[in-house]
Amino acid sequence: MVSFGDASAASTPWWLVLLEGIAALVIGVLLLAETGATLFTLVVFLGAYWLVTGIIDLVMLFVDQSQWGWKLFSGIIGVLAGLAILRHPWWASVLVPTTLTWIIGVFGIVIGLAAIVRAFMGGGVASVVLGVISIVLGALLLLNPEFSTAVLITVVAVWAIVGGLFAIVASFWLRSRQHASQASTAGQPFAQA
Repeated sequence: MVSFGDASAASTPWWLVLLEGIAALVIGVLLLAETGATLFTLVVFLGAYWLVTGIIDLVMLFVDQSQWGWKLFSGIIGVLAGLAILRHPWWASVLVPTTLTWIIGVFGIVIGLAAIVRAFMGGGVASVVLGVISIVLGALLLLNPEFSTAVLITVVAVWAIVGGLFAIVASFWLRSRQHASQASTAGQPFAQA
């Protein structure tokens, strides 16, 4: 009997998980060691990605007309955002992380307000406490975006390092599972599918 974990383990190449882990680890270390240059490079890659996906969305309009409005909108926005980043990469390497900080701050305040409203509708005291914490953190992000952006970049770097290490360990675990699965099926000449 094959469980869901065994099926997904058999279908994911272990070396792909290893490469993802190594890439995340390298990006995390570079974000901590060479923040400016790494952030600049990542933003330029983001601009190129948005440009390419925008062009693909526009080309897909001629292949498949379903959801043409969304494809047209996302294609135009992708092309414009990609071109803006690629034409002004230094400006974008400051603006993109700062904008992300503002978005997270606004979301924090909105989520906090929703939690407080939920508390008055029977959510309890815990909803009020979590709502207030979310509002305070959101406001701190909005009131000091430069510091908040630096902290956000550091958190992302640490998260990438930890996630990369976990992915590397998981890749070797996955490799051993795949080898064990292959060995067990090799010993059964008439294994059922």
